[in-house]
Amino acid sequence: MKRAKRLYILFGVLVAVCIATVCVLHYDQKQEEIQTSGETILTVDADTVSALDWETESASLAFHKDGSWLYDEDEAFPVSEEKINDLLAQFEDFKAAFIIENVTDFAQYGLDDPVCTIDLTAGDTAYTIQLGDFSSMDSQRYVSIGDGNVYLAVTDPLDAFDLSLSDMIANDQVPSFGEVSAIHFAGTESYDVVYQEYTEGSADTVCSDDVYFKQEGDALLPLDTTAVESYLSAISNTDYTDYVTYNVTDEELATYGLDAPEVTVTVEYTTLDEESDSPSTFTLRVSRDPVELAAQAASEAVEEASSSSADTGTEEEITAYARIGDSPIVYQISGSSYESLMKYTYNDLRHTDALTADFADVTGFDVSLEGQVYNITSQGTGDDRTFLYGEEEIDITDLQSALTAVNADSFTDESPAQKEEIGITVHLDNEAHPTVQLEFYRYDGEHCLAVVDGTPFALVARSEVVDLIEAVNTIVL
Repeated sequence: MKRAKRLYILFGVLVAVCIATVCVLHYDQKQEEIQTSGETILTVDADTVSALDWETESASLAFHKDGSWLYDEDEAFPVSEEKINDLLAQFEDFKAAFIIENVTDFAQYGLDDPVCTIDLTAGDTAYTIQLGDFSSMDSQRYVSIGDGNVYLAVTDPLDAFDLSLSDMIANDQVPSFGEVSAIHFAGTESYDVVYQEYTEGSADTVCSDDVYFKQEGDALLPLDTTAVESYLSAISNTDYTDYVTYNVTDEELATYGLDAPEVTVTVEYTTLDEESDSPSTFTLRVSRDPVELAAQAASEAVEEASSSSADTGTEEEITAYARIGDSPIVYQISGSSYESLMKYTYNDLRHTDALTADFADVTGFDVSLEGQVYNITSQGTGDDRTFLYGEEEIDITDLQSALTAVNADSFTDESPAQKEEIGITVHLDNEAHPTVQLEFYRYDGEHCLAVVDGTPFALVARSEVVDLIEAVNTIVL
């Protein structure tokens, strides 16, 4: 009897185990099928959405559509339509990797106190999407859409909705300057820059790379193309996202120094895909914080009065602002961007080379050194040109390197007052400019004064002039 009873008990246990095993196998099979189904649980047409709001642990934002998207708390806020569309795109085809049906305890999924609640109104339908815990095992977010189920979302909406108001602003856009036809600077130095393609025998420049010129009456003064293009890049590369106000008033402009900007830059340009005959215009205004600017001016006045220019060893903090066109948005820009944008003067953008001519056009030199004149001639053209001193063929590599290395340390209009160290007349294969006259005079222990075609040009490093003299001596002595 006891043996039969034990057999019944063992049989009952076996039956229970079998049932449990079947249930587990059935559950695992069901779970696997759902995980791989990629079922769409929500489809909302973004074009039909008229209201969107969400609340996270750090922000609560609400927007509505009235022709365009508006911020509920301040309709003057410039809302980024692109950003709104990006957010709504999450729910045009919202998929779940895993469905938990008929949930009774939402707390175990973090949905009793969601990390984010998103509300949408599309036509007559309102949607509420709640985001719960992140499943570390499945690397997916638990989501409720109010139908009694819990889903593991294929894409985590929190990645898109973890935003602050500043992320929703429609920042002003800086265009890609395709072909720039003119630049206008207004500030402590005001002048116009024009674009002109180089033509052989141009009367305006001896450098074939020169296409930008400062308009000086009827004259065109060549600018360094690399410097101008670097300046245009500085405009494009400045970060215009850190706004300090999005609805500036005329009175507030003075707070940022933008009632009378330090510099206003207007670029006339045509984009590569633009078909219009008239160029587009982009305007940028830049100023340093007025309080800082006044303090800097006072400090410079003290230094000038005391004839002191010692480096204090501390890096100056710069607070600066920018405004694009007549936009109501004022941006704070970095100190480095401010410094780059303030390098707009003629001396900032002009050539620093004493000789700007293409060396391929050089046909010879007349060198005046220590009371003697030495003539270097050439024969042939282009790559086949050879240079001669007297009847002897010479290598002018060192002379070319030394001559092209002479660059301005600082520009000056000061006339020379001391002895000439060396003078070089450079002969060119250029009908409009057959020669360039370079003269270098003693100035002080570190610099010589360079004169180009009879006009004082710049202070250049004395060491560069010494290298030039040595290169000539190597040839003629």
